[in-house]
Amino acid sequence: MAKIKITQVKSKIGSTDRQKKTLEALGLNKINATVEHEATPQIKGMVAKVQHLVSVVE
Repeated sequence: MAKIKITQVKSKIGSTDRQKKTLEALGLNKINATVEHEATPQIKGMVAKVQHLVSVVE
């Protein structure tokens, strides 16, 4: 399965509690933090919920 790199580019301040928890579940806690995950449907769905806060490189 393909890997994707997810980088947090905006602050989570002002986001909903659900979006904050999604970022936390992805392993992101600071701006410019980068994590690498498998491109599963679950991860893609989580990224879609916070797409305005992150950038994704496949």
